[in-house]
Amino acid sequence: METSSSVDYGYLRQLVFGLSQNVLDPSRDYLFETRLTKLMRNQGMTRLEELVHHLRLRKNPVLERAIAEAMTINETSFFRDGRPFELLRTDLLPKLVDARRPLRSLRFWSAACSTGQEAYSLAMLIHEHFPLLTSWNLRIEGTDICAEVVERARSARYHRIEMNRGLPARHIVRYFDHVGEDWVVKQEIKQICNFRQANLCLPQLPFSRADDRFDVIFLRNVMLYFSQETRKVLLANIHRILAPDGILFLGSSEQPADPSIWTPVLAGGTCHFRPRKPS
Repeated sequence: METSSSVDYGYLRQLVFGLSQNVLDPSRDYLFETRLTKLMRNQGMTRLEELVHHLRLRKNPVLERAIAEAMTINETSFFRDGRPFELLRTDLLPKLVDARRPLRSLRFWSAACSTGQEAYSLAMLIHEHFPLLTSWNLRIEGTDICAEVVERARSARYHRIEMNRGLPARHIVRYFDHVGEDWVVKQEIKQICNFRQANLCLPQLPFSRADDRFDVIFLRNVMLYFSQETRKVLLANIHRILAPDGILFLGSSEQPADPSIWTPVLAGGTCHFRPRKPS
């Protein structure tokens, strides 16, 4: 095992920042060792020093991207911090449903969706409490920078430990099939969720068509390691594709970088944000 002085962690941190805008503090350099072990093994390497040397000798966009993805935090669970879901059920969604009756259309976005639990939680909430929406043009989009977790979200297959984190027993019975050692989301839930790989920090969001407009966006615990400027650009882009009466959920410790275009609303023990017209 090489010492910290023999590895150019600064090079690795800058590589990750350049591709994902994820600001890694030097105090967390130890994470490179644990999170890149599998990647190095696949490259026939055993030490971080070898990896850095290889990258310096020859540019390898595929490998660089894989490193950035591996260093992304993918923490999630079903109905994580249940308060936003409960507020949607009791107050926010009923009002949105009334407002969208003429169009019979609703769109949700789980940004940084990880392995998909947030998106599937939304789908289960809608099926459970708003069954009339199953006949609407209903879509839940999930995106993440990491290809591996997007594939897991698409598979809709979860282990026992994942099922035991935040998922009511009645939902397991109603919305999952037990297949071998895992549970798989039933088709009625899976069919309204779409997952794709996307980098939120690119100049343009993955939804750029003229008719791309969302009613509810979950952007929770995504910006914790972004710079202030990256947060500002990202939320300005989010503002453009959120409906004028739409709803943005951030993590409990997150605030918009530019409060002039957002109105915070405290309700149900949590905070959500409404888009405000720029002054």
